[in-house]
Amino acid sequence: MTYKTIFKGRLEFGNARSYETVFKMYQHRVENYYKSDILLDEEIFDEETASLIVPRFITQGSEKSWKNTISMLEYVAQFAIAGNMTAWMTENGKILKHGIVEPKSDRSAVQAYLKGRELIEKKGKEDEAIKSLTKAIEKYDRHAQAYERRGYINYQLKNYDDAIYDFTKSIDFSPSNPEPYLGRGIVHKLNKNYDDAIHDFDLSIKTSIPLQPIYWHARRFKAACHLAQKDFAGSLPDLKFFCNRVFKNNDPNAHYKRAMWFDYGKALLEVKQYEEAFNAFDQVLQLEEGKDKIKEADKYLYRGIAREKAGKNGFLKDWRKAEELGSKKAPALLKRK
Repeated sequence: MTYKTIFKGRLEFGNARSYETVFKMYQHRVENYYKSDILLDEEIFDEETASLIVPRFITQGSEKSWKNTISMLEYVAQFAIAGNMTAWMTENGKILKHGIVEPKSDRSAVQAYLKGRELIEKKGKEDEAIKSLTKAIEKYDRHAQAYERRGYINYQLKNYDDAIYDFTKSIDFSPSNPEPYLGRGIVHKLNKNYDDAIHDFDLSIKTSIPLQPIYWHARRFKAACHLAQKDFAGSLPDLKFFCNRVFKNNDPNAHYKRAMWFDYGKALLEVKQYEEAFNAFDQVLQLEEGKDKIKEADKYLYRGIAREKAGKNGFLKDWRKAEELGSKKAPALLKRK
């Protein structure tokens, strides 16, 4: 039986000598251990950058081929100085297997990066994390992941110029990584550089896949930028995709469904798609939990507005409920009726 498999990522070997050694070992191992039963071929090796590069590769393969390919990637990763590979095996859109392969050797650049990444998760350890990640960069100046993680810390510390620099360097060295585009886009959004932010979020979407949470993070932020520009029509595709997506409970995007339905409803009102707007606000009221600050009164207020504009009955009941919940706009709407 075969399954849909997806591979993407990059492993860097640092110099021509290491690259040549790894490439020869790869050829030997594929022929003698796996009998060529793997899902990637030699074209993934790039001599010019001394790297193994898979921007995105989708194919059908057996479970055995999947295991062989992961095993091969884990083998060559022990000789890499930076990078990572992500892989999925799926069936009908459901993830059956998921793997992340990255260097874990005792090389100083590898250990400095792993330490810095670990320190990011510890409150108050930001300076130590930056020092470790800077050390990784000093040991290997093309360390895209170290730049991206350092950029993230600088963003958290509100060192926005430094964050932009780090995210940009990460993109320069690994342009198929979605994370630095997302990070740089968020900083542009905070600086109200919405066009630049939208461009970066779009690139984050294009370099990721819907199986990754980051894909949906980027769509959410991109929609917010369009809304900030009052480009309501421009926001609709990302809002619609997000709202129609079914997220697992452990997916961080699941917490934003109610907020996105609410924004979707307001954007639909602005473009005069009243029936769809009513359905969106109805969804808002059906969702019991969400990471948002939507006032309960506003949920009924806007559903009532959409009801009326769509020519539906029940809008007065919605507005009375909104008034009862403290809406300041609902009384005026009721008065004119």
